[in-house]
Amino acid sequence: MSGSGFPALPPELSGRVELMFMPECDSTSSCLKRLAPELRGDTVLIASRQTGGRGRMGRSFYSPEGSGLYMSILTRPGLSPADLPLLTPAAAVAVCGAIEELTDRRAEIKWVNDILIGGKKVCGILTESALGPGGEALYCVVGIGVNLSPPRGGFPEDIADTAGSVLAEYRPDLLPKLAFSIIRRFYELLPDVSSLGFLPEYRSRSALPGRDIWVIRDGSVLPARAVGVDDRCGLQVRYPDGAFETLRSGEVTVRVR
Repeated sequence: MSGSGFPALPPELSGRVELMFMPECDSTSSCLKRLAPELRGDTVLIASRQTGGRGRMGRSFYSPEGSGLYMSILTRPGLSPADLPLLTPAAAVAVCGAIEELTDRRAEIKWVNDILIGGKKVCGILTESALGPGGEALYCVVGIGVNLSPPRGGFPEDIADTAGSVLAEYRPDLLPKLAFSIIRRFYELLPDVSSLGFLPEYRSRSALPGRDIWVIRDGSVLPARAVGVDDRCGLQVRYPDGAFETLRSGEVTVRVR
């Protein structure tokens, strides 16, 4: 970190993770995965900008310099394969808590990996795991991208109606403070991921229950109503014909009347 201009980790984190900073990379998650064989412990990589930021479903994540926090956490949590999907909702809870700790904005979670403020997406989370021959996780990389302020010139046209930011104007001191708060909260939650200690807060922050949505899956788009979040963070939905389903994968969007 010497000469990077990025603050050092606070004492409560310095013994838990290593911090790396890059002015630019293709994707903090991609870079950490390439470095994984050389990394002995948990590592956090933060970049000023990404040239190939990635989201779910193969989408890109707009990552210009001077307006966002682009960060990935490489961890070896010792979770069973069945519990690995719980890292994403746990990280979502950590991000919401960090935003509210440092600002006056209320943060909500749109299943399963988006953070909303005022109905606009301000953060996306993407978790990827490398599995061993027995299905065990060799490591997991949790990628977190937060729009701290609107980019110069505004958001690209294709996301202008749905993207938002934590603040209306850029505040340089917020970036390291938010990064360290997210990391601290994530590691506070990590020991209880398998027991779903974060579930009550995840449910209380869920933005979809009670709303009409579109379920997008396998090339189909179906109307439904979100009715709740189950004990494994699945989204419970009811279709117009009365059929009930708990979603474990796929994508949903809010239906606008």
